Formats: sequence, C-alpha cells, structure tokens
Amino acid sequence: MSDHVKTVRVVCLSDTHGKHRKIDVPDGDILIHSGDFCTGGKESEARNFSAWLHELPHREKVIVAGNHDLCMERDMTLGRRLFQRPNEHYLFDREVTLFGLRIYGSPWQPAFFDWAFNLPRNGPQLREVWSRIPEGIDILVTHGPPHRVHDRTVEGDYAGDEVLREQLESMVVPPRLHVFGHIHEGYGYDI
Repeated sequence: MSDHVKTVRVVCLSDTHGKHRKIDVPDGDILIHSGDFCTGGKESEARNFSAWLHELPHREKVIVAGNHDLCMERDMTLGRRLFQRPNEHYLFDREVTLFGLRIYGSPWQPAFFDWAFNLPRNGPQLREVWSRIPEGIDILVTHGPPHRVHDRTVEGDYAGDEVLREQLESMVVPPRLHVFGHIHEGYGYDI
C-alpha cells in the first residue's frame, strides 16, 4: 500500500448464516463479508442478504461466497446478478482496487462435508487456485482459514487449508490483512 493512501476503515464480517439483520454493523469505508451469508444455501437466502447489503451505508462492499452458499456454486452467475451495484464487488478468484487497496477474493476451501466450493484437501486443484493470489495485494479475502490460524474445531482438529498456508508463507510480499471465517469456534483476530 502506498504512503499517499488515506486511512481507510475496513469492517469485516463472516458466517452470518441468515442472521445479518440482527447484527449492528459498524460504519466504515469498506465492508468485507467472507462468506456463509446463507444457512441452507437457498437463493432466497442470498437475495435477502443482498437486499440487506444494499441498505448498508459503506462506500464499498466486498463479498466472497462460503461453503453454505450453495446457490452461488450451483449458479456461477448469481453473484454478479445479486451484487451488481457499482459499489458491490463479488470476488470469485479476482481482484479489485478500492481506496488504493488491492483486494483479492476466493471462495474455495478443502473439502468440508458436502457443501459448496470444496476441493480435495492438499490436491493440485487447491494449489492451482491459491497460486493465482497476486503478489503485493493488501487484503486477501477467503472463506476458509490457512492451516493452524484460527482453524481449531470444537473437536480439537485443525481444519484450515495447508496449501493456502504454504502459498502465503512462500509469498515475497504477503497480504497485509487476511479476512476469513468458516471455523466458527476459531473466531478472533491477530495483529
């Protein structure tokens, strides 16, 4: 990020699972939702979330789908149709620049039950997906976490993505901020 960029307030959400209207969302310049806005993966749930998102005052909005957002995988054009306003950016393996910040987003994660955007754990498909993360981005938005980063389940297992972690560790210039959710009991943040 260049020195001439003003302070930008980024508000991060994930895994709202249809309860978005019950959340008091802080104001900010950019709102990022890193997936699982649906509970059962129905298009009606995604449309309800989209309508709520339209009402929020944030100048820019970034959305990545999650494993519960099955309708977004079933119809790969739905994201572009639901989040079509000029200040809404549905990121599916792509980048956008907002307020001078380069933001890249992707919904994929290692297979997790029989939900959406699953790829085989440690397989070549995940390597291909994560190899597309551009060097020098400011914010990375994924649904799932990297391995051993806020990914410990209630059973004590680490459910994060080993390949994603390897990719991030191999980057010369890693993202300044990585926004993700997916493993509810692993919530939190690190500075």
